[in-house]
Amino acid sequence: MRFNFLAAQYTKCSDFDIFKLTFQQNDSLPKGYHVPEMNRKLKTAAFYDLEGTLVRTNLVHTLAFYAKRQQGLWQTAKASVGTLAKLPFFGITDLYSRNVFNEVFFRSYEGYSHDRLRYFSEELFEEVLKPAVYDGTQELINAGKKIGQRQVVLTGALDFTIDRLMNYLGIDDYKANCLEFVNGYATGRVLPPIMASATKAKWIREYAERENINLSESYAYSDSISDLPMLSIVGHPVAVNPDFRLKQTAMQHDWAILDLK
Repeated sequence: MRFNFLAAQYTKCSDFDIFKLTFQQNDSLPKGYHVPEMNRKLKTAAFYDLEGTLVRTNLVHTLAFYAKRQQGLWQTAKASVGTLAKLPFFGITDLYSRNVFNEVFFRSYEGYSHDRLRYFSEELFEEVLKPAVYDGTQELINAGKKIGQRQVVLTGALDFTIDRLMNYLGIDDYKANCLEFVNGYATGRVLPPIMASATKAKWIREYAERENINLSESYAYSDSISDLPMLSIVGHPVAVNPDFRLKQTAMQHDWAILDLK
C-alpha cells in the first residue's frame, strides 16, 4: 500500500480535530481536495528531526554501539558499564534542557579515536540505524521529493554517524553535531552551534535565506516538544509519532499528526 503525502495534509479525521495519513492505491488526490499553488520564484523544503521522527533509535543507541567496540575487553566493559550508569543522568538533563543534555552527553566520547569512530560508522548504519528506519519514512521522503521539496534533516546526532543513513534515505542536505578532535582523539566537546531546540530554528532561517526557500510553503517534522521552535517557523508543521506534549500542542493548533511506525 502506498500513501498519498498531499492527501495526508488535507484529510481530517472524523473523530478528532487532527490530520491523519490516508492510504491509497495510487498517487492521485481525492476528488475535491485542493493543493495550494507554491510560489514559483521560491523553492520549498521539508525539514526533519531524525531520532524518533524518521528512525526509532536515539543518541544513546549510538553511544552504546561504540562502547561495545573499544580496543580490548577491559576498555569495552568499562565503556559499556559507564554508559549504562549514566542513563538516569542523561534522562534528567534531557528533561531540563536539550542543549545541556547535548553538552553533557557528548563528553562520553572523550578519548575516542577519530579513525575508530569512522571505521565502525558503516557497521553502525547496517546493524543499528538502517533496521530502525520507520516503515513510512522512505515514502514520506520520496513523496516530498516528487512535489519538488528539498529534503533537509537537522539532528543532534554526530555527523559521521549518520552520513551513510542520509545517503540511504536520499536526503539533500543535513546539519548534525560535530565533535572536536585534537591529535586524532575526541575531546568530548561539541563544536558550535549545538543542534537542538531554538538553534535548529535559527539554522533553518539562515538556510532558507541562503537557499531561497519559502518557509511559509515549507514543512517541518518532529516527534518532540523540544522542536517547537523549528515547527513554528514553517507554514506546515507536522507532529510525527509525537510525545504527549507535542500531540496536545498539535491538536490545539490544528497541525497535522502522522504515525510513521
